[in-house]
Amino acid sequence: MLKIETTGHITTLTIDRAESMNPLGAKGDGDAFADACKAINADLDIRCVILTGAGRAFSAGGDIKAMKARSGSFGGTPPGISDSYRDNIHRMLRALYGLRVPLISAVNGPAIGLGCDVACLGDIRIASEKAKFGVTFLKLGLIPGDGGTWILPRIIGEARASELFYTGEVIDAQTALEWGLVSQVVPQEGLLDEARALAAKVAAMPPHALRHAKNLMRQGREVSYDTALELAANAQALMHLTDDHMEGVDALIEKRSAHFKGE
Repeated sequence: MLKIETTGHITTLTIDRAESMNPLGAKGDGDAFADACKAINADLDIRCVILTGAGRAFSAGGDIKAMKARSGSFGGTPPGISDSYRDNIHRMLRALYGLRVPLISAVNGPAIGLGCDVACLGDIRIASEKAKFGVTFLKLGLIPGDGGTWILPRIIGEARASELFYTGEVIDAQTALEWGLVSQVVPQEGLLDEARALAAKVAAMPPHALRHAKNLMRQGREVSYDTALELAANAQALMHLTDDHMEGVDALIEKRSAHFKGE
């Protein structure tokens, strides 16, 4: 289900159920993502991750056939379904959110429901011209069960997020760009090349500073400005003592590209 490829400092995760538009939430999906993200976090040689979908979709969301059959994550008693969300779907989402390196969502096609919320976990989101975005839970008589009501308003604002949640409308890539849901729209055939080029720029940064910068961005969502300054001071003190810091200073003085080793 999850295809994992690493080239240099970049790992690409591909949701690989192309024949059914990459549905998510099947048994084992949480474990697959959790294992992959744990390995990435433990490997300081990995500096950026790309997440995309196989075929013509990023992810169409939850498996409608399983919902119809009330099977898998969508079957059983209410307590059992709640536990299934927590132990499987939420495990997948927590794993992606918990990545310590930057995550680029390369949205190659429809990202609907759970698929849209997964895409939104990217620190950077770029889309092909064929991408579409929707949080269509209410159309199925459901609520966003995967934390989308927490993350989407933080990206596009409460009013626009409310419009999408309460109407179930699906927006195209250009609208997503105008709303700030994605930062770039590129031709379909060039999406992964653009994502890899962007990831290469990220991966050229010093790995320890990169991970600390992402952590500070995350902390900054919730803490006061004074706390953010204190966190920054402590992290910066560590960075000043790294060889990568000296390499960056030397490269600037010598007017050359820096080569960071994570030391």
